[in-house]
Amino acid sequence: MFRRRSDEVITPSAQPTPIERVTSVLGSGIVWKGNLSGAGGVRIEGAFEGEIALRGLLVVGETGRITCQELKANAVIVAGAVRGDITCEKLEIRATGRVWGNVVTAAFATEEGAFLRGQIRMEEQVDIGLTAAVALESPQPVSETVATEEE
Repeated sequence: MFRRRSDEVITPSAQPTPIERVTSVLGSGIVWKGNLSGAGGVRIEGAFEGEIALRGLLVVGETGRITCQELKANAVIVAGAVRGDITCEKLEIRATGRVWGNVVTAAFATEEGAFLRGQIRMEEQVDIGLTAAVALESPQPVSETVATEEE
């Protein structure tokens, strides 16, 4: 009844999209100064100051605070605070999210109560400027790392 014809050829239409998931977490009691680059999903619940260039998902939790000149990632979800420009393919600002900076993105979503002070430029496609070779290269030394308990 549900037999395939023998001459029918099935070809995948496109590469399956990778599942966006968090593989690393910067906890709420951590203050990090330096640069973050590579591939994978990162969740920031603490304070981060420096540059971010990430092939993957970046989640800024409700207690997360990021200060950077420019943040580049495939997908960004902001529930905390970001001070700096964001270049990404998809950006979501949750109700508790606060962004101070300009945004370049292909897809944008927001919840009621979210805050954005800056300009949004929508593009059909966004090149975040990270090649696979850059994301897979060996980790760069962090310029300065500080781990403290927030008071």
